[in-house]
Amino acid sequence: MNRAPAVLLLMAATAGCATWSLGGPGAALLARADHQAREGAWEDAVATYDEYLTRYPDTSAAPRALQSRDTLAEMLVARGELTRLRAEVMQLRAELAQAREDQTRREGDLVRTRQELATRQAEADRLRADLERLKQIDLRLERRRP
Repeated sequence: MNRAPAVLLLMAATAGCATWSLGGPGAALLARADHQAREGAWEDAVATYDEYLTRYPDTSAAPRALQSRDTLAEMLVARGELTRLRAEVMQLRAELAQAREDQTRREGDLVRTRQELATRQAEADRLRADLERLKQIDLRLERRRP
């Protein structure tokens, strides 16, 4: 039989009571903010720290609450910035992939254009050779005429 979750729950419940009775005014509110911070509910923790600081600005725990609130607020800003930067990176990756596709398409177009140019150059060379042969024939014909 596993009693660990029940024991932890009992400890958490009694810890809040002990903090209230031993910690002075607002200790339960501060404990709730600390708990929210530990659990990752940072927005809620910032709001609870703000509430504590509004109600109990002159307590001995106020500087720690202020520091905790400021740290969490900075973490939230950093997390927001990280989210924004990740979205920007995703956008840039999509743009890069599109640019690579465009480059590949252009390279294919260039290869086809070069092949077409080579074909036309060969055709032009054949036409020059044919024209030269016609000139030679015409010159021979003119020499035969008296």
